[in-house]
Amino acid sequence: MKKKKLNIKKIIILLLFIILLLFIILKIPKKEEIKETNNSEIKEEKEQSITLAMVGDALINDNLYNDAKKDNSYDFKPYLKLIKEKIKDYDLAYYNQETILGGSSIGLSSYPAFNSPWEVGDAMIDTGFNIVSLATNHTMDRGEEAILLSREYWNKQANIYSIGSYTSYEEKENIENKIYEKNGIKYAILNYTYGTNGIKVPANKTYLVNLWENNNDNYKQTVINDIKRLRNKVDILMVAMHWGIEYTHTPTALQKETAKFLSDNGVDIIIGTHPHVIEPVEFINNTLVIYSLGNFISAQTSDSCTNYKCNIGLLTTLKIIKENNNIKLDNIENELLYTYHN
Repeated sequence: MKKKKLNIKKIIILLLFIILLLFIILKIPKKEEIKETNNSEIKEEKEQSITLAMVGDALINDNLYNDAKKDNSYDFKPYLKLIKEKIKDYDLAYYNQETILGGSSIGLSSYPAFNSPWEVGDAMIDTGFNIVSLATNHTMDRGEEAILLSREYWNKQANIYSIGSYTSYEEKENIENKIYEKNGIKYAILNYTYGTNGIKVPANKTYLVNLWENNNDNYKQTVINDIKRLRNKVDILMVAMHWGIEYTHTPTALQKETAKFLSDNGVDIIIGTHPHVIEPVEFINNTLVIYSLGNFISAQTSDSCTNYKCNIGLLTTLKIIKENNNIKLDNIENELLYTYHN
């Protein structure tokens, strides 16, 4: 009898041991599951990326808007149908609105004091552009009235990031609300112009256009302050600079000095416009500097634009990757665009 009890006791202990062993085995994840989980996490990190396309000036003179006239309006969309096929593939797409969109109500005008129809903006948005810089040497061409009408147009547009010219100090200073996010990446862009062709910006209305004067410490400090307000809140900080010498393929000493200054203050991408022709693309430390994208759409025929150089612009594209809170600019490509006009 004693021996029989001992065997039953051993069987019970053995069963308990088997149950415990099964429990432990079932709790251990399989190698395949571990591998799959890790791959999923890695994939998720790599998916934190956005693509960016950049083109230069939309310079709308009378050759263009007269050709685009349709009864009582204007249609610029046919001019952009080929580039639309490229731009649609990018998350962000930037261009520079060289001539102010004051609209038809105050009368259109060409060089030297431009004013362009709102339909230009309609065509650019339809093409896929969602970032536009408004601070140029032509922003003040038709005075405050055109600027207010321009902002009236741009402020109506959903999901369009327009910068550089404003209707009030409150609107201008509200830059923290101009931080956007796409695919987990936060970005912002600032915009300044070297001047306004000698047209004075009213001292009490400097919000009308963001100015940068290289030898003016007050303007420089304003730019530093703008950068500081954004730098730690975003992953990517861009600055659109309207600078340089027209029709010159070589960046000036001031452009290089300014680019170094912006790089030293934490700017990731500098987008240059104004020369109407292409200038080099380079890195200063970790800052991508595009000195001039040239013209995007124009019909310039002046003596300064011989050999088609004002008809050829640059399309610069890249991928912004965020990995472990580090930002990398990848797949940087430059493609020539040609604007044909007869």
